[in-house]
Amino acid sequence: MVSKVVIAIVVAIGVMIVRKVLNWAWLKPKKLEKWLRDEGYKGNSYKVVVGDMEELSTMMMEAKSKAMPITHDITSHVLPFDHHIISKYGKRSFMWFGPTPRIYITDPELIKEILWRPNEFQKPHPEPIRDSIIAGLLASEGRKWTKHRQIINPAFHLQNIKSMFSSISLSCRDMNDKWQLLTAETGVMEVDVWPFIDNLAGDIISRTAFGSCYEEGRKIFRIQKEQTYLVIQRLLMLYLPGGRFIPTKANKKFKENDNKLKVMLRTIIDKRKKAIDIGEHGDNDLLGILLESNSKEIEEDGIGMSMEDVIEECKLFYLAGSETTSNLIVWTMVCLSLHQEWQIRARQEVQQVFGTEELNFDGLKHLKIVTMILNEVLRLYPPAVMVTRATSKETKLGNMMIPSGVHITIPIIYVHHDREIWGEDATEFKPERFSEGVANATKTGGPSAFLPFTSGPRVCIGQNFAMIEAKTAIAKILQRFSFQLSPSYTHSPFPVFTLPPRFGAHLILRSI
Repeated sequence: MVSKVVIAIVVAIGVMIVRKVLNWAWLKPKKLEKWLRDEGYKGNSYKVVVGDMEELSTMMMEAKSKAMPITHDITSHVLPFDHHIISKYGKRSFMWFGPTPRIYITDPELIKEILWRPNEFQKPHPEPIRDSIIAGLLASEGRKWTKHRQIINPAFHLQNIKSMFSSISLSCRDMNDKWQLLTAETGVMEVDVWPFIDNLAGDIISRTAFGSCYEEGRKIFRIQKEQTYLVIQRLLMLYLPGGRFIPTKANKKFKENDNKLKVMLRTIIDKRKKAIDIGEHGDNDLLGILLESNSKEIEEDGIGMSMEDVIEECKLFYLAGSETTSNLIVWTMVCLSLHQEWQIRARQEVQQVFGTEELNFDGLKHLKIVTMILNEVLRLYPPAVMVTRATSKETKLGNMMIPSGVHITIPIIYVHHDREIWGEDATEFKPERFSEGVANATKTGGPSAFLPFTSGPRVCIGQNFAMIEAKTAIAKILQRFSFQLSPSYTHSPFPVFTLPPRFGAHLILRSI
């Protein structure tokens, strides 16, 4: 009798598992595919479990292995599969990310609606690549996000960024000094500026985030950098159920690094918390401001961020803070190498505002031409090339009711290069389009079509910090160097987490 009951239970569980797998792998995707086609969306027919992943992976690997012509028309190289789908089926199209369909939304008004309704259009969870390396504010949702944003906000107030300006300026000067040594003998030298700029961004975030713990911060930056490369190595493993637990060399190293990061950050945070507890406020850096804001929130509300939360936010400082700005600086140098007339105009403006003197924070707001250039670089080479959102229930978007299970992709780089929005010169470098500000830069679409830091309530909290850092770096470089593309330069924008130059940025630097 007992054995029959056990067998019945096992059979029932087996049937339930089979039904769930069948629904996940076939029934639900086919139901969603019918809805998509009824709504006028076009795309490839669903392939069991893999969807479009094989073709996507093949096209990405091909693009990754080769360079492209020197042009700002980079969408087909950066997002080859997405570009292929949109070109083949039109803007109202979709692709299969495994058994999950993703529709493309390129209409600025619909994009605005999505980004301004973050509780209804949330980030997909789980997301293996993101979740393996990024947590904190970027990945959290709902009440947790609201609480964390409230606590972190003071660290990025303009007045606090102003207090960090000397640290930003010092890091930029150190990089320039290294370049000056390289060009000292002849006044000119070919330099791959990318490693220097990448280190500059890490240097700045180490100084501004951790102040007196700067050296420890630099070690954290190096480990966090290694983690990003390990994630790319583990890409297929991350999408395999339980794949991150398989004891591969990359998985083991990633886990080892993650433990090391947590220990180092916990030590720095504990040290700073003890100093704050005894009244030593010390450094006015991101960590110090965050901890004081958190302490105040706990006193007033009884709920704040845990030690683990603070650790994750510190890790996010590095990834988002350094990668975004280093990409912006390096592509600005590449664009100014290609468009010498704008390099000359930018240098003249810097000389007019600062002369040969040290930069000051208040003077940055007078760099109108530099700001126009940075906005155009952010348009052509956005740090995040796409964002994805998901719904947990049937949700209205425009005149559609989107069922649960459909993901929404906003291909930022495609929107930024769309001729219908920006005009026939959409793939050309024309900073003058921003001469009357972002709101008037487009042919149609307005500010909703310019998304380098996304928009809405979840707009990047560090965008002011990134722009000030980039302005400072470019202005200081222009004061001391002119630059042009080297014959060995290879054009290679390729997305990792952001959009770095895969084969570096070989420029010819001339000391002024």
